[in-house]
Amino acid sequence: MKRAVSISLGSSKRNKAVTVKLLGEEVSIERIGTDGDMELAAQKYKELDGKVDAFGVGGADLGLLVDTKWYPLYSVNKMVRFVKQTPIVDGTGLKITLEKKAASFLDEHFKDYIDSRGRKAFVMTGADRWGMTKCFLDAGYACTFGDMMFSLGIPIPIHTEKQLKTLAALLMPVAGRLPFAWVYPTGEKQEERKPKYPKWFQWATVVAGDCHYIKRYMPDDMRGKVVVTNTTTVEDTELFRKCGVKYLLTTTPVLEGRSFGTNMMESALIAVSGKGRVLTHPEYEEMLNKLGFEPTLQELN
Repeated sequence: MKRAVSISLGSSKRNKAVTVKLLGEEVSIERIGTDGDMELAAQKYKELDGKVDAFGVGGADLGLLVDTKWYPLYSVNKMVRFVKQTPIVDGTGLKITLEKKAASFLDEHFKDYIDSRGRKAFVMTGADRWGMTKCFLDAGYACTFGDMMFSLGIPIPIHTEKQLKTLAALLMPVAGRLPFAWVYPTGEKQEERKPKYPKWFQWATVVAGDCHYIKRYMPDDMRGKVVVTNTTTVEDTELFRKCGVKYLLTTTPVLEGRSFGTNMMESALIAVSGKGRVLTHPEYEEMLNKLGFEPTLQELN
């Protein structure tokens, strides 16, 4: 049996392990949370290096791929310094491939609903989810990106691809060296609710992006909204239902009641491939087509 392990800076309360069959191969998929402790995560990587088929980096990114430009996050890279043998990914490969299908999937299932409310998408952070960003822009949505609002605490919305690229080019060489906890909630902070910028949530028809960001900052009233995200638990889904979300679209498949992060699914595909290395985008596309993976849609209200 193949084994893929995601070691996450997120809460250990979200830990999960399942065994699934992908392309005829059984693979154990396991998520281990370290409650924001980067050094504990580093030691777990060291302990399992060479003993598992692929690693995922959960609750953090090794860097941001903005179009074709890679911006490393140096504080996160220290966490994987002991990994010498096992291929390791942070989900970027699947963010580019899986998430770019989100807008077309929405149109396929309820274009009339979205058009009646306006093709408006509030993407929590666009620079770190380029596939999602491009799919909404290319599908003709009016977009607002919350990169400065949520990552940097600066109340300035961004609206265009050019603005996102310019922001990344100017800020990432500096922001990439900041402690990761300054720009993204880790550990128990992921469970805290701190609603901010309700104006933009109310403006949007579709709210898209990282689940922790959406849960943390969304208002209590999300009636009629469409949420597009990647990693959800049963508890997350109930929170969205309670707040009035109409539709929930997860870009990764639901396994035993929850969707795993892109890093987890990406590492599972590497494990199944047997190649012992990070796959190319065309290789991910080929495997996803064989598996028939599509976003998962739930009507909540």
